[in-house]
Amino acid sequence: MQGICLISDITISQTKTDILSGLTVALALVPEAIAFAFVANVHPLVGLYAAFIVGLITAVLGGRPGMISGATGALAVVMVALVADHGVEYLFATVVLMGILQLLAGIFRLGKFIRLVPHPVMLGFVNGLAIVIFLAQLSQFQVPDPDEGMVWMTGWPLATMLGLVALTMAVIWGLPKLTNAIPAPLAAIVIVAGIVIGFDIGVPRVGDLASIEGGLPMFHIPMVPLTLETLEIILPYSVILALIGMIESLLTLNLVGEMTGKRGGASKECIAQGLANTVTGFFGGMGGCAMIGQSMINVKSGGRTRISGISAAIFLLLFILVASSLIEQIPLAALVGVMFMVVIGTFAWRSLTIIRRIPWMDAAVMVLVTVVTVMSDLAVAVVVGVVVSALAYAWNNATRIHASVKTTEDGVTVYQIEGPLFFGSTDGFAELFHPETDAETVVIDFANSRVVDQSALQAIEDLAVKYEALGKTLQLRHLSHDCHRLLQRAGQLMVDSEDDPDYELAVDYSVKTGAFAGGH
Repeated sequence: MQGICLISDITISQTKTDILSGLTVALALVPEAIAFAFVANVHPLVGLYAAFIVGLITAVLGGRPGMISGATGALAVVMVALVADHGVEYLFATVVLMGILQLLAGIFRLGKFIRLVPHPVMLGFVNGLAIVIFLAQLSQFQVPDPDEGMVWMTGWPLATMLGLVALTMAVIWGLPKLTNAIPAPLAAIVIVAGIVIGFDIGVPRVGDLASIEGGLPMFHIPMVPLTLETLEIILPYSVILALIGMIESLLTLNLVGEMTGKRGGASKECIAQGLANTVTGFFGGMGGCAMIGQSMINVKSGGRTRISGISAAIFLLLFILVASSLIEQIPLAALVGVMFMVVIGTFAWRSLTIIRRIPWMDAAVMVLVTVVTVMSDLAVAVVVGVVVSALAYAWNNATRIHASVKTTEDGVTVYQIEGPLFFGSTDGFAELFHPETDAETVVIDFANSRVVDQSALQAIEDLAVKYEALGKTLQLRHLSHDCHRLLQRAGQLMVDSEDDPDYELAVDYSVKTGAFAGGH
């Protein structure tokens, strides 16, 4: 009985923590959803509805409990030109198509390719994201001016704002040392909001951004012509948005997985994101994806189950329906303080200490991804980082190919190949051989090598042609079964040998006879 009671108590305690964590996330979601709606030049409710619908569906069906999704800046900046040129209805249609593309990616299990993102790219991505979150909060230190538009705070208003931000951060830092009964970010928001409202301190509040009052999102078929011309307009945007959304969501999936000790769920997350965006497009939302900042708030507040994400979405809807007047009184300083603590927790500080100890190329990739993230876009930065890492890896492997050459007692020249043979190493492979001076019979032993791609096949065939032109016999040995099949499918050098066993085999090919001699 004690064991059952303990399990029940843990479940109740975690549920309470998840609900309170969801409330914290919902409070932080409001200004961000409004801000991203402004970026995309749509009504604030379009961003809030997206945060609610995308957040709810991905919380229920997503690949990682504890992740938070909603309207994001990375998607909003892509939407600007579409809305400006064609209007918000085309945006809704684009979001629907974006969701369908993500659904297909999940069905065909394309999410698994996120494993190709190297660790230096992840570190650069996280660091760049922390800087982007920090820079995004600086706009809250600006106030409208009748003559100059938005200007930076000065004097007493700036000091007050900074003081409240510092108080928020101090509560988040200090409260866990006293109690974990309530998530520290939520306690900080409540305390700072109570001080501001109680003493009527004149600082910017959520309501100064826009009113969040509204009704339930209504089903709405995008009012666009169902023509090929419409598809030509929305398809490019849909592809870009789908890719950005999946990259950010899958990277967030990995990041949250590292913090919670869980793995997998990439394809499941793609399906959840796709379904969420498809539904959002039919309910007047701007679409969305995983939000790393909000996910960090949730995880660091103790949110571990799907209840936290579901709670965040439900609280957000309640804010819109019945509590808009109260939420609009929350000072932005409290939310800025929460996000500053997210920045501190998100930045991979250890990357600063290891940057001199890791290979210079990894360090360069990490810095490059960080810079591109800040200067351009998170998804672009990841793609750039992966491409540069792949090229560096290819170059490194291309320089590894070499051979040891010996002549046997019966006058056969044997080349023992070391290193992979692929498109990057074919030139180096060709330079290893000396057809004019080699013996009448030449053996190429691939026991310590691997034939990888079609460029490698072509390099082998080109070499065979050279030896054939000189009337010499070329033999290929110790090709693994997958290499054997690769050569056979290419229809260039390999043919089936009936005595091939199921394990690795020495396979000899003679240019003169066009046949193989099998042996161990």
